[in-house]
Amino acid sequence: MARRTTVARKVGSRTLELSNLEKILFPADGITKGAIVDYYDSICSWILPHLKNRPLVLQRFPDGIDKFGFYQKQTSEHFPDWIETVRVAKEGGEQDLVVCNDRATLLYLANLAALTLHPWLSTAARVRYPDMLVVDLDPPSGQFEQARSAARFCRKLFDELELPVFLKTTGSKGLHLVVPLNGKDDFDAVRDLATDMMQVLATRHPEELTTEHRKAKRRGRVYLDIARNAYAQTAVAAYSVRAMPGGPVSAPIEWDELRRKSLDSNSYTIANVLRHVQTNDPWADMKRRRCSVATMRRRLAEL
Repeated sequence: MARRTTVARKVGSRTLELSNLEKILFPADGITKGAIVDYYDSICSWILPHLKNRPLVLQRFPDGIDKFGFYQKQTSEHFPDWIETVRVAKEGGEQDLVVCNDRATLLYLANLAALTLHPWLSTAARVRYPDMLVVDLDPPSGQFEQARSAARFCRKLFDELELPVFLKTTGSKGLHLVVPLNGKDDFDAVRDLATDMMQVLATRHPEELTTEHRKAKRRGRVYLDIARNAYAQTAVAAYSVRAMPGGPVSAPIEWDELRRKSLDSNSYTIANVLRHVQTNDPWADMKRRRCSVATMRRRLAEL
């Protein structure tokens, strides 16, 4: 049996015991667990605002991305008592989910090989009232150009509605559109609104866009997926790592970046995204542009 190695790292007032940092988690690229821990340490200031005060689901790959991975919701008994949690209702009971509000927690989770972090669309204080609306532009595999076109169609509608919409790569194959909300409406109201807006888009662009859930009926069109807008659903965090070769991350981008021909959903990785955010934060003013469901609904009706 290989000897287990542990390194102590001081993080603020905490001392973390980081283990097996030399373990390779991305075999094709030689990316180690230590590199993942270092990435989350370096991106900490940018990712924490997107995790703060939100219930969190962890996607863990303790033996690497080529092996069995799993989603963890309920916190483990071995978690230290300084890790913040929130108790939320689930079918048939309750469960305690992690809340990641500081660097020590972020690095503790990285040391668990929690590669991908999936926060709720609502905060721990108001779990049934989302403060964002998310649309996943899901193109056929390998067809990012279609996601790019779909994003432009969506932007046109949101401009007509005079509503803010922010954009990020998923780190997988598509794009996410994010609309900041004031958090005064429940998930049912937000989901109903998202459904109606996407139906308008699918009606306008029937050859390019669809709201059809079944893949067999999409016929090569981009799927306008609004399923994340529901209680206990999640969306991959901005700057979170994806369990795919190359270590891609989900990265906020400016709308002008859609013009860059080399852009793909996995263009940003743990190796280059820090340079991207140090020059520009595309979501810097998101919070101050929050809007209400009532306003969005009224403007949609006026179209």
